[in-house]
Amino acid sequence: MSEATPVVVSERRGHVEVITINRPESRNAVNAAVTDALGYAVERADTDPDIRAIVLTGAGSQSFCAGADLKALARGERIDASSRDRRAWGFAGIVTHPISTPLIAAVNGTALGGGTELVLASDIAVAAESAQFGLPEVKRGIIAAAGGAFRIIDALPRKIGMELLLTGRTFSAQQAVDVGLINRVVPDADVVDAAVALADEIAANAPLAVQASKRLALGIVDGAVPSETSQWAANTAEILAVFKSRDAKEGPRAFAEKRAPRWRAE
Repeated sequence: MSEATPVVVSERRGHVEVITINRPESRNAVNAAVTDALGYAVERADTDPDIRAIVLTGAGSQSFCAGADLKALARGERIDASSRDRRAWGFAGIVTHPISTPLIAAVNGTALGGGTELVLASDIAVAAESAQFGLPEVKRGIIAAAGGAFRIIDALPRKIGMELLLTGRTFSAQQAVDVGLINRVVPDADVVDAAVALADEIAANAPLAVQASKRLALGIVDGAVPSETSQWAANTAEILAVFKSRDAKEGPRAFAEKRAPRWRAE
């Protein structure tokens, strides 16, 4: 893709905004440009009175989102928003960006790590039959730091959420719908259309009532979710401890070298 190719593409379908992460050559991994563009696209759609639902997907068929752009991080680049004010929106400009407009994930391909965390940040999710999910961070010596570590427990029965979080296991679209992470599974070619159809059904309802219902359901008050404040604070403290550890360096190194990691718990 050329430098002129937008990393996020928006398309309006009636009262629905379809927002696509457009880095298929990088499995739609999130870098700073994606964070800036995606956060802005979601904010713009949320403040547009003509938009009543948002669909989020990834370009191509291989990956919805591969999480953080590790190559960018390896080069010493930041992947958060370039604007200090918008850094409050979190990973990909979404995970701590409470909006009133319903957000539907259309999951095509893999949604691992940050990809699953984007699904957890969405209100509803539709997945392709070939989709795969997981929070494999513990296999790399790090943690699911974009909300996954506590949101997976809220989204699923506690014991199932703990198993997936602590094993780092990858699971299929069918398993995801069985445990309640996603709403439905559709043929690969139909995933965006199925999400848009669901968005259209929502958009047919009274928009103010829909938005108020979402805010009440999620505890959104003045553009924030007070009930999550203490969890995000604890999340930040754990990030500072874990990401400085030797194990956090050993995990990615072992992965790159295609060998089993040698954990030292330090």
